[in-house]
Parts: sequence; structure tokens; C-alpha cells
Amino acid sequence: MQLNWAELCAGLAIASVLEGMLPFLSPPAMRRLLQRLLALDDRELRLGGLFSMLAGLVILYLVR
Repeated sequence: MQLNWAELCAGLAIASVLEGMLPFLSPPAMRRLLQRLLALDDRELRLGGLFSMLAGLVILYLVR
């Protein structure tokens, strides 16, 4: 399997656009979200990260 750099860069660009939408469209909502994240303990953050990665892998599998 050969790495396609163009697709990798396109995926990173799309991720950056999606991550930048909330702070651009609603900075107060972003601040509230970050305050809520700060209140979570490490275990809850890890579980959230795990579920996010698994969802991304499932979506990638379905698309590919």
C-alpha cells in the first residue's frame, strides 16, 4: 500500500476546516465547551477520545 500524500493533506485540511467552524461561528459556545472539557476527569476525556477515534475509523472504513 502506497501513501497518497495528496489525500492525506486533503484530509488534514478538511479536519482543520471542521475544527475551525465552531470558534469562528460562535466563540461563546466554544468557550463554554472548553470550560466543560476542563471539568472532565482524565478517564472521561480518554473515553471521549477513544469513541471519537473509533467513529472516525468506522466512517473511513465505510467510505473506503
